[in-house]
Amino acid sequence: MGKLYKKLHKWPGLIIAFLLLYFSVTGIIMNHREFFSGFDISRNNLPKEFRYQNWNNSAVKGNIILNGDSILVYGNIGVWLTDSNFTDYSSFNNGFPNGSDNRKIFDLHQSNDGNLYTATQFGLFAFSKEKKQWIKFELDVDIKRFVAIECVNDTLFVLNRSYLFKGKSEGINTQFEKIELKKPRDYKNEVSLFETMWQIHSGEIFGIPGKLFVDALGIITIFLSLTGIIYFFFPGWIKRRKKKTKSVTSIVKTNRWSLKWHNKTGAWLFACLIVLFFTGMFLRPPLLIAIAYSKVSPVKYSHLDQPNPWYDKLRDIKFDSERNEFLLATSEGIFYMDKDNLAPIAFKIQPPISVMGINVLEPFNDGAYIIGSFNGLFLWHPAHPEIYNYAQGKLHVGNTTGRPIGDFKVTGLVTDLGGKQYMIDYDKGAVPLYHEMKFPEMPKNVLEESKMSLWNFSLEIHTGRFFRFLLGDFYILLVPLSGLVSVLVVLSGYLLWRKKFRKPKTR
Repeated sequence: MGKLYKKLHKWPGLIIAFLLLYFSVTGIIMNHREFFSGFDISRNNLPKEFRYQNWNNSAVKGNIILNGDSILVYGNIGVWLTDSNFTDYSSFNNGFPNGSDNRKIFDLHQSNDGNLYTATQFGLFAFSKEKKQWIKFELDVDIKRFVAIECVNDTLFVLNRSYLFKGKSEGINTQFEKIELKKPRDYKNEVSLFETMWQIHSGEIFGIPGKLFVDALGIITIFLSLTGIIYFFFPGWIKRRKKKTKSVTSIVKTNRWSLKWHNKTGAWLFACLIVLFFTGMFLRPPLLIAIAYSKVSPVKYSHLDQPNPWYDKLRDIKFDSERNEFLLATSEGIFYMDKDNLAPIAFKIQPPISVMGINVLEPFNDGAYIIGSFNGLFLWHPAHPEIYNYAQGKLHVGNTTGRPIGDFKVTGLVTDLGGKQYMIDYDKGAVPLYHEMKFPEMPKNVLEESKMSLWNFSLEIHTGRFFRFLLGDFYILLVPLSGLVSVLVVLSGYLLWRKKFRKPKTR
């Protein structure tokens, strides 16, 4: 068995060590998104898949029409003012902190009194007409991501991922009331298995201490990888130097020190490392599919064990004036609720939405809505059993739980002055819907200013997508195979240490 453990640990360990180096570094960066939000990378230095072309890569999420010749478009590029033809662009980002992540826009809204508000990755902003810049609201939130804004008469309703904020629209002087939405009918205190795995993997399940502990595991993984590489190559190097009668004292000391602390550190933390690598395997397809819609009870006393039934579950909101009620999109499906009662009730008929979340919720005609996610683009009417595949022009066939990824990865929807619509696909960019008019190309000034955040760059590497230009569609296997090999290497290393290096206890 010792020989088997050694084989499982040595050669797979050498290969995985190099991969674990970048997994560890990028994981630590991802664990501190706001801290690294000011750092960007030029897309010109990245493979072509990560350069903007035809408004792809979530460049645009939507637009609002201010008047006949003024349109604001928004998304990962921030906010830009353009003309009716979508050809001439000027930056509308003054007031946002530096860094692309600080300009990641989830919603942009003009209230009935003409004030502009925007929901971003790190807060809620209003546009000051006097200062000509965005001003941030200081609100009591632990999740700073705001996702949706809606207006009913002179009242503003804003969502972050956990709470509804309500206030009379007064621009930068708006005062908000923080509201916890009521429990839905037949409420069960459950969370998604995907979210549980994600938070265990990042350490967030135990708050800041948990994240710092996982950061430490990342540093330990780097240490184990480097010491493992040293122990793999140094013995041969020592033999070659001895044959040439060269000094090997310092190299031998380094090799012994590396082996000693490689064994001790791995033995002390092997269980934690196995949990870290195992949970990471399920956060990307194909293993993600196995847990995508599973529910579990929240881990007691953890970050997921919250009294708020909607904690980190809110995604979008729209007011239906004909029904005189809100539509509320959540990670649990779409609900409706009275604007005064605010008690969400689930629709019996649900549209297909990817587990990765809803990206488009827009009114259509006769009470229907356009629903977009990485699962595709659909027309959905809450009162009708049929769901129409809007992107493909046919009735939707199949279940409505939604695959993680469909034929179109929809990230947004743009409508021009004439009512013509463009679906924004993550890969293809702007795709005309039921017309032949091509959307204008991204202008040079937008391309020059729209970089990739260091956090997003780390995400692309950490999920393996960055290596698509090398591996093609097989990149999807990089994360699960790396996780599986890492678990085997750690486990075999621990068993090998117990058998070969651990001293037996004396009686």
